[in-house]
Amino acid sequence: MTTNQMVSASPFPSPSVAPIDPVFRQIRDLVYKVCGIFQLEEKLYLMADACGRRMKQLGVRTPREYWDLLTAHSSREAELRQLLNEVTIGETCLFRSQPQLDALRKVILPELAQDKNKQVIKRLRIWSAGCSTGEEPYTLAMNMLEESEHLLKGWTIEILATDLNDRSVETAKAGIYGDYALRSTSEYFRRKYFTPAGEKKLEVRPEVRELITFSRLNLQDDSRMLFMKGMDLIFCCNVLIYFDGPSKSKVIDHYYSNLNFGGYFFLGTSESLLKLNDKFHLVHFPGTIAYWKPSLKSGKL
Repeated sequence: MTTNQMVSASPFPSPSVAPIDPVFRQIRDLVYKVCGIFQLEEKLYLMADACGRRMKQLGVRTPREYWDLLTAHSSREAELRQLLNEVTIGETCLFRSQPQLDALRKVILPELAQDKNKQVIKRLRIWSAGCSTGEEPYTLAMNMLEESEHLLKGWTIEILATDLNDRSVETAKAGIYGDYALRSTSEYFRRKYFTPAGEKKLEVRPEVRELITFSRLNLQDDSRMLFMKGMDLIFCCNVLIYFDGPSKSKVIDHYYSNLNFGGYFFLGTSESLLKLNDKFHLVHFPGTIAYWKPSLKSGKL
């Protein structure tokens, strides 16, 4: 699944080595305002690192000059987007959480299929929010193709995959992965759903790609989030750990609204909705948990 994280390889020293220019606090707060990602004071050097990489590329000498580029220059929106690409770098792999996939295929999909069985058009919509470089949505697509031979035969399957990072989205669209990203992928799935793509790399097959639509999305953009309705499943794994409480609550409220009744929401293994949202029902599965939006017929709204 996905880990969006601040990265630290940069010419800027950590705070234990030298003091950090206070302008980076202003930039940190600007990033928070735009996308909800917040860095604590002791991690401020990570923001300085990200800015430092952009400053080096642009030939900008001081943090103040870079602040002006982000706020007063005609290209400020484009540069802010470039900075967000530096701030949100993903590290993930295919088939990252087998317990989630087992819960999905053994319990949740049969349940959803039964609920939708009387509908004329049988459609399953899945949202991979914070998809990073695409490993999560491709994993989901391959598992759905497996189910389309039996449980979901004749169904329309749509997977929407979104991320804040432009570069990650472009990498995801390419669908080419090396050994590290494939480290948890079985030989069965490698042979069935990938083709060779250069030395020690594999490319996902067209039938996998066809299920997925990739796009850039800021989870703090209310106007865009309002259009993500009608989801049966939402995966947002290891993304909200970089948000503070108010930002998390805002996004989770959107997820609840965007899920169909009876739909399920997955977080990362170290995350929970404790003290953030009490509308979902916590459901335990072997090795993992999920959050369920009570269905109308459950009588537990």
